[in-house]
Amino acid sequence: MSIHVVRPGEGEMTGGGPIRVRVLEDGSHTEHRLGLVECVVPPGPASPPQHFHKNHDEVFIITSGKLRFTSNDQTWDVEVGSVVVVPPNVPHTFNNPFDKPATMLNTFTPDIYIQYFRDLSKLPVDERGLLKPADIGRVMSNYGTVVVPPKPA
Repeated sequence: MSIHVVRPGEGEMTGGGPIRVRVLEDGSHTEHRLGLVECVVPPGPASPPQHFHKNHDEVFIITSGKLRFTSNDQTWDVEVGSVVVVPPNVPHTFNNPFDKPATMLNTFTPDIYIQYFRDLSKLPVDERGLLKPADIGRVMSNYGTVVVPPKPA
């Protein structure tokens, strides 16, 4: 093993819909203990359905802009420098209802979820450029992830 460096503009670009994902560590340099991506989330309706992961932890570090995180019925607006830690089995999602794009670093331990983003890049988008929640849910299910059904109104 040796140090691995990913410079600005490097890394694998992937993801689906309007959220852009740059893979910074796919697990191949960490014996698959850690995956790391950078996500750019534009303002608007792009958002994964609320879900939980059975087998991995996630950490989100906001590096620009502002995002809204939701877990069950609670919401938090998080700005630059904020860290959001999501253990396994905790429902969550995020979106950007604000007026500027937001960027975050997102870790996965272990790295299982990196392939999820690659799979999203193969899904069709609707007329607004968005992925269909049902398609996202099907891909999530391949990676120990369960979509939380919305509560009836």
